[in-house]
Amino acid sequence: MMGESKYEVLTRVPDFLKPQTILIKFPTSTEEIERKIEESKLAFPLIFKPDLGERGWLVRRVDNLKDVENYLSEIKIDFIIQEFIDLPFEFGVYYVRFPSEENGSVNSITAKEFLYVQGDGRKTLQELIFENDRAMLQWESLKEKYKNQLDAVLPNGKKEVLVSIGNHCLGTKFFNGNHLITSQLCESFDRISKNIDGFYFGRYDLRCASFEDLEKGKVKIVELNGCGAEPSHIYHPGASLWSGIDDLITHWQNLYRVSKENHQRGVAYLSFQEGRSIYKKFKALKG
Repeated sequence: MMGESKYEVLTRVPDFLKPQTILIKFPTSTEEIERKIEESKLAFPLIFKPDLGERGWLVRRVDNLKDVENYLSEIKIDFIIQEFIDLPFEFGVYYVRFPSEENGSVNSITAKEFLYVQGDGRKTLQELIFENDRAMLQWESLKEKYKNQLDAVLPNGKKEVLVSIGNHCLGTKFFNGNHLITSQLCESFDRISKNIDGFYFGRYDLRCASFEDLEKGKVKIVELNGCGAEPSHIYHPGASLWSGIDDLITHWQNLYRVSKENHQRGVAYLSFQEGRSIYKKFKALKG
């Protein structure tokens, strides 16, 4: 639920379904990172993220060696370097299968809209950012990223994607995409999930080229999150609080059943002491 290695989880996902990913042990250096990038035949831009993390903590798009230096000044644990998947759509797809049953299904889809501003031919990029509440919350990082472009005027109708990482804490909007759930989509993710040993419950964060590809399971899985991840369609702008609570109750009931059935099959529960130790370690790193 917290404390698992993101890299270790991704190793269970078939290679054709995920971006190329390498694990970097802390401490390291810019020179070592440059060497490993070259050896792996990766190229900028890349995604850097902690091997232990949650909710977008220290997840960054890295465009050059200067960005690598900046990242190394902040990270204090092992981290992942991941191929940047330049596909237009990002979704969170929640899957559940009860161990006692042959097939599972998708019960939540979150469509993601990256943080962007749109030009009007008059206002500068900085003015457009200041007019956008979500963008203003990211101002400290945006003013550095766009320091040489803040006075530029965006042409009328031109969209500038400010953050290309699909995380709510980084300004991405989450939309309820449950209308996209079909029997074919459930079959596709059932097939994918049965290729991942021991996986019954969790959320795929993925990118794809189209809705049709999503339905067919033609996707790139950038992260696979376990029971610590929620069905994030509940964060749809203007969504009902009570509907969200109802969805979470169902979510927790499913989690309880999966956990109980796995335990009956010999899987040990995480002890209170283990959970507390993991939580304290994570809080210390973030603090």
